Amino acid sequence: MRHGGRILADQLVLHGVTRVFSVPGESFLAALDGLASVGIANVVCRHEGGAAMMAEATGKLTGRPGVAFVTRGPGAANAASGIHIARQDSTPLVLFVGQIARAHRDREAFQEVDYRAFFGPLAKWVAEVDQTDRLPEYIARAFAVAQSGRPGPVVLALPEDMLTAVADVPDLPPALLPRSAVSPDHVAAVTAALAGAQRPLVVAGGPGWSAEAAADLAAFAAAWDLPVAVSFRRQDRIDNDHPCYAGDLGVGMNPRLGARLAVADVILAIGTRLGDIATGGFELLDPVRPAARIIHVHPDPSEINRLWRADPGVIARGADMAAALARTSGPNRTPPARSSWNRSSAGLTRTFPRMPS
Repeated sequence: MRHGGRILADQLVLHGVTRVFSVPGESFLAALDGLASVGIANVVCRHEGGAAMMAEATGKLTGRPGVAFVTRGPGAANAASGIHIARQDSTPLVLFVGQIARAHRDREAFQEVDYRAFFGPLAKWVAEVDQTDRLPEYIARAFAVAQSGRPGPVVLALPEDMLTAVADVPDLPPALLPRSAVSPDHVAAVTAALAGAQRPLVVAGGPGWSAEAAADLAAFAAAWDLPVAVSFRRQDRIDNDHPCYAGDLGVGMNPRLGARLAVADVILAIGTRLGDIATGGFELLDPVRPAARIIHVHPDPSEINRLWRADPGVIARGADMAAALARTSGPNRTPPARSSWNRSSAGLTRTFPRMPS
């Protein structure tokens, strides 16, 4: 028999959690006891927004869900900014929120909040754990949802009496996450579209990249002589000194790069959602009046054809597609008009003098 706080902590250990961020509160004292008993480091913060953002940064840097604990009511409200960032940046995160006792629900108890309604528009999934013996089930699902498809934040509310109650329940091991593989047909469709383009542009972004993936993308771009732009705050998707690097489609983007995006005839969007910032407020690219052929590679099927008609759409991680494309050979001969486009597009980053180091 274990109390809910210890069951929760044991489950976090199974998911590889070694550190959490929190502003401690009386609503989840049992969880704090559980964390201490299993040796999970608890970084105590001064503000719940800081705790959530530290967990978000951990998820962004490691690719594994960052974890934060905050207390009910104002504590949860303060953490909302970090949840919003995790959702916008596709960062895996699990937020645990202390909650009033179950018997006090719907009586406007002190700091009572309906977290499903509050966090529903911000998180991938929000739930409240009513039964102590279901903690392993909810936590396993939370980590799976946070990492699957387009990663993002999950919120679990923990009634304080549920955490102090005891139960005899086995732990659940982490789920094996499904992952779409890049098939030879996918690669053939992408390369065929690029081979016929006169003004191609690669836009790389989204989560799940690594230094190896960036090198794969650079190798593919060099072999195919393709200009590569990156989406907002994703500058590490390719070496910025690479000859094929065209710049970042961020706030205050190079106007010449924006103009290139607007007149490209084929865009390989690899990992990115092609949101409002990357498209200049949907003015450089307009979902209502699409001009370019968009090849959309994204791990979440709900993003394919959500805004942009994909031709084709490939459900896969950007890093996996980059690895597959890096193994292809470029065209034997590039038409002169396209060569001029590629050289001038890739040269956009050299229109400004480099600052001395």
